[in-house]
Amino acid sequence: MKKLLLVDDDNNLITLLSSYLLSEGFVVNSALDVTSAFMLIKSSKPDLIITDIMLKKLDGYDFVKLIKLDYLLVDIPIIFLTAKGLTYDRIKGYNLGCHAYLTKPFNPNELLAIIKNIFRQIELVQISSFQYFKSQNFRAPVFNTLTYREKTILDLLLKGYMNKEIAVSLSMSTRNVEKYVSRLLNKTNTRNRTELVKTVLD
Repeated sequence: MKKLLLVDDDNNLITLLSSYLLSEGFVVNSALDVTSAFMLIKSSKPDLIITDIMLKKLDGYDFVKLIKLDYLLVDIPIIFLTAKGLTYDRIKGYNLGCHAYLTKPFNPNELLAIIKNIFRQIELVQISSFQYFKSQNFRAPVFNTLTYREKTILDLLLKGYMNKEIAVSLSMSTRNVEKYVSRLLNKTNTRNRTELVKTVLD
């Protein structure tokens, strides 16, 4: 079952959405603020985060920035729920790496459709990545030690993407991409991208 984290300071909304999403087969945790949300994330990493923007102390934008700075959390898809419906606000959210943006009030069925679509797209990427690596003469032991995000980045490296292009493609910072590339080099005992590609395909 997919785990969702709902972050909003509106108790009524949390209660209603949690009940609805639970009835649709999801595991739902909730928090009223960013601090509480991070405590939940550290104890159990969610598969998707649904967060309001207008939160106390740290807002939803700050929340997403903190998530994207952590390479263990950067791949979590994020949906913004907010009363701020201006184009500027949506653009800001997308630039930070959110996957979808719903303006309050909204239809829960639309939220459910967005959630399912995000998970469907992730599955398609995973299948595509697996089929690509399966078609190559890669070293299985190395491939099997990689996380989903590492496999995705390695896939793009093999296709010739540069770090900045990978960052744009995956809605993450160039610095985080560099961290992932460094981890790939360490796991494969290689010194640079050329050696990495050769090691994986040899």
